[in-house]
Amino acid sequence: MYLNKAILIGNLTRDPELKAIASGNKVCTFSIATNRTYKDSNGVRQEKTDYHNIVVWGKTAENVATYMKKGSQILVEGRMETRSWDDAATNTKKYRTEIIADTVQFGSKNTGGGTSGPVVSSSAPASKKEEEIDTIEYPEEQINAEDIPF
Repeated sequence: MYLNKAILIGNLTRDPELKAIASGNKVCTFSIATNRTYKDSNGVRQEKTDYHNIVVWGKTAENVATYMKKGSQILVEGRMETRSWDDAATNTKKYRTEIIADTVQFGSKNTGGGTSGPVVSSSAPASKKEEEIDTIEYPEEQINAEDIPF
């Protein structure tokens, strides 16, 4: 049995581009960034960002192009595919790995520009109507398997 499945949650790095191919089908391309934090061999906390190229077809492509913009959060499910072509200018073979999306889900709505994370309203004065929710900070120490109660 073989499996080619990709699930990503990230933020758009640029506005989606919607095009129609010769057959009339719509295709939307965009890229998203995903972040992860880890400790290096010296115990110093590091952060790494990866960028992923996404391709969406049909009605989903139209919806992404209509409702999403740079900085928007999105969940993408699909398969990985690498395509190649010959670049006539440099006379070399080029490769591009993309996620061909089967489904997408739009993330939380941001009203403060390109900020990430959910925004909540409060009954505070107008200048403090929207506050960003704090993110979860995970403990720095290592977890010992013997401390887990189950």
